[in-house]
Amino acid sequence: MSDLLNNMPIFYEPKRKNRWFFRFPSELGIQEWTLKSAARPKISQNETEIEFLNTSTWVIGRFIWESITVVLRDAIGPSTTQAVMEWVRLHSESVTGRQGYAAGYKKDVEIEMIDPNGVVVEKWLLEGAMITNADFGDLSMDDDSIAEVSIELRFDRALLLY
Repeated sequence: MSDLLNNMPIFYEPKRKNRWFFRFPSELGIQEWTLKSAARPKISQNETEIEFLNTSTWVIGRFIWESITVVLRDAIGPSTTQAVMEWVRLHSESVTGRQGYAAGYKKDVEIEMIDPNGVVVEKWLLEGAMITNADFGDLSMDDDSIAEVSIELRFDRALLLY
């Protein structure tokens, strides 16, 4: 046990959960400073069984990137609700019933974790992100907390750039 502690670097600095940016394409109008919480990518891998006689071995099968939830503070101006709803309308328009092309509503977004000096130390690129769920929140006369908008993003692939 003491050997483990002796091998720890003297200047150990872990990544912190509160040092991050979630960057949307500028044309969406979703402001970075409205972000409250987000999740990093999560992958699920299926296992495939190879049966032979009275035993089995296993290999990895197909995998999928799980959807993530992003929570935004709902600003008055520029309106967070309006910006999110404009992106939703690229997917499906509730007034006309039309749906958009994937090339129009799928966007690449980035997650950056930073060190104490603001230098990016981890960067994820989420390719082909789209909104699968938008929740514009609850209202209550006895609650004076900040209104929030939650969106669930499904993406085609996640690349850990560094």
